[in-house]
Amino acid sequence: MGKLVSTVFVTLDGVHQAPGGPQEDPSGGFAQGGWSFPYGDEDFGRFVTEVFDRVGGFLLGRRTYDIFAAYWPKMTDPADLVATKLNALPKYVVSSTPASPEWSGTTVIGGDLGKEVQALKERTDGELQIHGSGALVRSLLDLRLIDTLHLLTFPVVLGAGRRLFEEGAVPTRFRHTGGRVTGAGVSIQSYDLLGSPEYGSYALPEDA
Repeated sequence: MGKLVSTVFVTLDGVHQAPGGPQEDPSGGFAQGGWSFPYGDEDFGRFVTEVFDRVGGFLLGRRTYDIFAAYWPKMTDPADLVATKLNALPKYVVSSTPASPEWSGTTVIGGDLGKEVQALKERTDGELQIHGSGALVRSLLDLRLIDTLHLLTFPVVLGAGRRLFEEGAVPTRFRHTGGRVTGAGVSIQSYDLLGSPEYGSYALPEDA
């Protein structure tokens, strides 16, 4: 069975909206798209290559899927690993509305999210990867279906935009499995989901 692996870009204040460009996702009046671009150095590229070397299929939220589908099918250089994998491998888009996607290899997922995604994990050879798709990532974390989270934190604060973890998220504990910091200062940390948090106290016990 494949692992469900999420890679998310966030700012220091937790914003994940439109990292790749000004027009990527201006919803809600967000005008700071493209904030990850200045940090795309060789270290960053090396990590992306490592991730895409392990992929067996892609699971995407509707918004991220639409952004990807408008761009990646036009990228046809066989030396471009990301484009090659995205265009060749199965893509599953979670959508509550009927859709007839034009991007080759796409299947629309509806119905019971938990059951559908569990079935996809079981039949994927290699990692089933989520890129971006913050709302979907939160839903799948709440359902305890994501195995590994790669969280890339960029050294910038925006003060606006959709945040990855908001009020109401299901309390969740992770195990840190590795990390690095790129030359441009992006903190790349990997976590495996463990379950619910544990709690304790540093307070000294009251004197008997």
